Amino acid sequence: MTQVVLGVDLGTSSVKVSAVDRQGHIIAQESFDYPLMQSKPGWSEQNPEDWVNGTTVAIVNLILKDGLKPQEIAGISYSGQMHGLVLLDDKHQVLRPAILWNDTRTTSQTQEIAEKMPDTFLSITRNHPLEGFTLPKILWVKENEPEIFKQAKTFLLPKDYLRYRMTGKLAMDYSDAAGTVALDVAHKTWSEKIQTVFDLPASFFPELIESTDFAGYISDSYATFSGLSTATKVFGGAADNAAGAVGAGLLKSNMVMSSIGTSGVVAKFEADTNVDYSGDIHFFNHAIPDKYYSMGVTLAAGDANAWFKSVFGQERNFKDWINEAEQSAVGANGLIFTPYISGERTPYPDADIRASFIGVDRTHQQSDFIRAVLEGIIFSFKDIMTIYDREGANFDTVVAIGGGAKSPLWLQIQANIFDKKVTTLVNEQGPGLGAAMLAATGLGWYHTVEDAANAIIKFGQTYYPDPEAVANYAQIYAIYQKIYSATREVSHDLLTYRRQLHS
Repeated sequence: MTQVVLGVDLGTSSVKVSAVDRQGHIIAQESFDYPLMQSKPGWSEQNPEDWVNGTTVAIVNLILKDGLKPQEIAGISYSGQMHGLVLLDDKHQVLRPAILWNDTRTTSQTQEIAEKMPDTFLSITRNHPLEGFTLPKILWVKENEPEIFKQAKTFLLPKDYLRYRMTGKLAMDYSDAAGTVALDVAHKTWSEKIQTVFDLPASFFPELIESTDFAGYISDSYATFSGLSTATKVFGGAADNAAGAVGAGLLKSNMVMSSIGTSGVVAKFEADTNVDYSGDIHFFNHAIPDKYYSMGVTLAAGDANAWFKSVFGQERNFKDWINEAEQSAVGANGLIFTPYISGERTPYPDADIRASFIGVDRTHQQSDFIRAVLEGIIFSFKDIMTIYDREGANFDTVVAIGGGAKSPLWLQIQANIFDKKVTTLVNEQGPGLGAAMLAATGLGWYHTVEDAANAIIKFGQTYYPDPEAVANYAQIYAIYQKIYSATREVSHDLLTYRRQLHS
């Protein structure tokens, strides 16, 4: 009997379930889309039931359409969107729509955290309190929806809620727990200090497990619902960026990962907690036990490109749209785009900054605008890399995954802006493959996550920086760096006006 594991990649817009064999080959894959609710500027919510239904449809299709036999599915693990909030009552029923990672309504709560814990919060959590994190969301509900919060007995993150519905067991892995900013990262425990300061009982915080830990079997009820076997083992899983780092083979300190999904991430493997980025870059527990990773985030990376295409290139396919940028030149003929359509996180933790095109004149063509968008997203990644440079974090290789790895032009733009070699993966599946590798390790197919990665991951084509383009991009990037401070006040004033319209 051929055994497989399922890697469940629970994203912001869809869930993708990959069936992976012992050799690391993806033998089948199914996905399902679900809606996003954005009822007010800065708000972003989802119905957790949509995650369960979408995952179940994907699994049923794997069984019925792709011919997987339930008894062949030995294990399941997860990659999940980070920082969300699912509140549960004493019967583990969902109390309100989940508040997602890209929801930025919690500015006053982040200020409250900073004021009440000015000296200790960063040392405990290794991160500044930002709007996207889970703890500010908890405090927002506590303040703005007190009747709901009174009923809340615990909380989970998105993939942990999905795992609960599949197993009946409540738990949260360390990599996702770190993204709540309620975890003592170095000591791998929920922070008693944070619980005390914000009057949150210890019982409110779920049990902590490793990403490769056994979390339970498929429950009888979910087996009936999905067709899965109750003999299938389920493992902890990881935050999407931690799982993505595993799936990208980011296991050495000389490498960083460049990931263009809805958001954008630049992540680096960290062997221990000794490095200190002073909170300018996020620092989280890894899916690999007792290892860590640092990362900076562009809130809208692929989302900025998708937005621009949806407005101005609806009828074009992605490949043709991207390739049109080749008709422009390095620096988009003096046109710069800042990808702040949803605010920004690194290095500007500013929920109210907004995007701009700078330098527009009547000579610019559509190809210039497309290229400016592609370059602007990568300039925002360069902002993150300058922090690594500041701290002396030497690396020579960038592993590109996501949408930016599907275009040779975009890959070359990355190599030229970063002035680093950029490599791709032979079979790039990112977080979903990482999740499957966690399940395979949990089952004992591999001794460690590193062993799984070394056996499965193969690197593909490499793109090298062109010296002339590097020099030109250095000039453009120096101008790009001035735009945030020059447009911040204008952006804030415009958003204040928009909020008045919706009040």
